[in-house]
Amino acid sequence: MAYEKCLAVLSDPTRRAVFEHLRSGPAAAGDLARHFPVSRPAISQHLNTLLDAGLVEVERRGTQRIYSIRLAGLEALRSWLDGFWETALANYKEALERDEHGDQ
Repeated sequence: MAYEKCLAVLSDPTRRAVFEHLRSGPAAAGDLARHFPVSRPAISQHLNTLLDAGLVEVERRGTQRIYSIRLAGLEALRSWLDGFWETALANYKEALERDEHGDQ
């Protein structure tokens, strides 16, 4: 999944909050719905969108579907963000080296 899709999926505040709630551990849609002022079907739709994007995975336990974060789904986003740090650190190193050598 490209980082653009990850950003688009997580741009919805409720969906992002559902995703962040899963940081505390796996949960069923019904359990998640208790924490939000939206209906259970709405939470299920958000979870399906997260699932389609590869950001969560689902496991069947009896009649329940348990959702959890799929860390591999964040790889593209993390890579993209790391690129900013790599550029910033490279620029910082160049600035230090210029200053060290008296270059302006």
